Amino acid sequence: MRIKLLFIAGVFLYFSCNEKYTPKPRGFFRINFPEKEYDAIADKFPYSFEVPEYSAVQPDSRNPGEPWWINLEFPQNKAEVHISYFNLQDNNNPRKLLAELMEETRELAYKHSVKANAIEEQVYLNPENNVFGTLYRITGNAASPMQFFLTDSTHNFLRGALYIRATPDIDSLRPVVEFLERDVIHLIETTQWE
Repeated sequence: MRIKLLFIAGVFLYFSCNEKYTPKPRGFFRINFPEKEYDAIADKFPYSFEVPEYSAVQPDSRNPGEPWWINLEFPQNKAEVHISYFNLQDNNNPRKLLAELMEETRELAYKHSVKANAIEEQVYLNPENNVFGTLYRITGNAASPMQFFLTDSTHNFLRGALYIRATPDIDSLRPVVEFLERDVIHLIETTQWE
């Protein structure tokens, strides 16, 4: 009985494998990154910073009543940095307290902890330009790999968040995130209050 089964299995395998197998070459996404060159934002805002030449500054269409809220778009990488600005001296602003804005930014960053592997906080101090803040690096399959806030503690508060418009998959997006991380850090390092 065993010999018959082996014979039938052998005949089946012989006739079922008529195609010749040709191994396929490995394929990887090709991501071309432009050279990094920076210019100051052209419009007059209560803040200034340098942005890459391959980005575009657009008004935030979701908040038309906030003239200083912008999106820094990276169309080649399907990414954007959402920038929101608060004047801490504005009496009409119900969210004017610095502590509330700082805590809100921290909460927004830590909402990603459900999908994140880790969240690293890095304090930023630039006393020469009176700019202080915190950068949140969010690793893992989170929707936003970087968030930050900058302030002078008395008049200005700037919040930013990097988003990539693709399904979060850190293995595929890591090169793009690493490329854009340098741009976000450059933005932070060149921020000044007007």
